Amino acid sequence: MTEKLTAHALERLIARAEKFMERVEASLPHALTAPDWSASVAFRYRRRASGHAVITPVSHVGAMSFESLLQIDDQKEKIRRNTEQFVRGASANNVLLTGARGTGKSSLVRACLHTFASQGLRLIEVDKADMVDLHDIIELIATRDEKFIIFCDDLSFDDGEPGYKALKSVLDGSVAAASPNVLIYATSNRRHLLPEYVSENLSYQHTEDGEVHPGEGIEEKISLSERFGLWVSFYPFSQDEYLAIVGQWLGSMGFSIQQIASARAEALLWALERGARSGRIAYQFARDYAGRVALT
Repeated sequence: MTEKLTAHALERLIARAEKFMERVEASLPHALTAPDWSASVAFRYRRRASGHAVITPVSHVGAMSFESLLQIDDQKEKIRRNTEQFVRGASANNVLLTGARGTGKSSLVRACLHTFASQGLRLIEVDKADMVDLHDIIELIATRDEKFIIFCDDLSFDDGEPGYKALKSVLDGSVAAASPNVLIYATSNRRHLLPEYVSENLSYQHTEDGEVHPGEGIEEKISLSERFGLWVSFYPFSQDEYLAIVGQWLGSMGFSIQQIASARAEALLWALERGARSGRIAYQFARDYAGRVALT
């Protein structure tokens, strides 16, 4: 009887030890594993609450063509040319798209994927909080045949955030050589990606010969954005540009030229209430207008 109890207790102890080891293993960092690269053309990098990082395929990739983006022809040409160089194996630059909100920065990156996916272009979206893991992501995809854009939307950093230095290292200055099949595309409303303060200008010094020495704080902030080889700037739309985009969206929804003209006043009022004119606001008006018309 004693032997049976002892054996039973031993089995329970072993089972508890196995469960404990499973929990310990689950809490330990795991090496980043590759997803099924054939499952999609777009992927997301996410760090779970458990601390494990995964790259997951995007099931439904929103289609966006260059032709559907109006009033940003210069920006389209720069982005398209740079991306085509990259896909075709020529030299190309990391890209920083900055400027007014809602003017098509993110849509242009989606249009690049839509246009060049058939030529091997892939996109991995990374949140700014996960920028600290850029080296791991690049190492995982460095030997792949595809061309990868690592995309961070609405990128900006507060002072002291760890992702800032990781991104700076990857863009330029890392011990590891840049991978020829990886570029970083980022959008931001801040040109220098970090908040800037008036007090920082107090560190400027003027010498007798007129030379100006910028303060180290400002130089540090400018240094990150300068590591992007291509800057593409976006500006608020004029009234005519805004109305042209409204017309383009309404036309794609089946409205006639006469119907689009009759919606002009409502479109302007919509923008006035929102306090801005942009492609995003034009699209939101078109959706609202089409929905209201469908119910009348």
